[in-house]
Amino acid sequence: MTKKERYQFVIDYFQEHIPNPETELVYDNPYQLLVAVILSAQCTDKRVNMTTPFIFEKYPDLSSLSHATFDELFPLIKSISYPNNKTRHLIGMAQKVMQDYDGAIPMTVNKLITLPGVGRKTANVITSVVEQQPNMAVDTHVFRVSKRLGLVPQKLSTPLAVEKELIKNIPAELIHKAHHWLILHGRYTCLARNPKCRECGLQQICVYFHQQLKQKG
Repeated sequence: MTKKERYQFVIDYFQEHIPNPETELVYDNPYQLLVAVILSAQCTDKRVNMTTPFIFEKYPDLSSLSHATFDELFPLIKSISYPNNKTRHLIGMAQKVMQDYDGAIPMTVNKLITLPGVGRKTANVITSVVEQQPNMAVDTHVFRVSKRLGLVPQKLSTPLAVEKELIKNIPAELIHKAHHWLILHGRYTCLARNPKCRECGLQQICVYFHQQLKQKG
């Protein structure tokens, strides 16, 4: 099977089974999404969704968040992983957007990564979800699933290398969807420790699945 055929098989499968994938973070606008994504680093979306309503009730917009103090915001975030850093990041992010971008969240990766708490992965999520830009956020799920399926070489050792390989081989108009396809597949089917290979519709082309079959003899 050629690389092109492998990618097409995966795309066709997800187009049929998850035609309109979406983030599982709950948000109403770009501000809320940015806050949620910053909080989601090394934390489950479920936990973030339990936390953000209280944040947005007290700080409904960037302006109000930019005036928050650490002691005011921290109690709302303390159940999230790395609450100290994330509290500082959220306040710093809001202040920088207000000061440097006139209160409007920038929609380019290069500008977003200048904000506290925003790395390349977060910037890719924001731009792809809000504006459907052809940017691929590579988290642990995308990194694992893309390698297991054989979409990217095993030797690629960094998220950026995986990101570039995926973008090179997925049609630009589908990249924002493919990000969610791979995340959802990794979250519910291609689990890290006990992948549900028997239930997976991608067995036919999955490198990992066929390796497991060989090892079992």
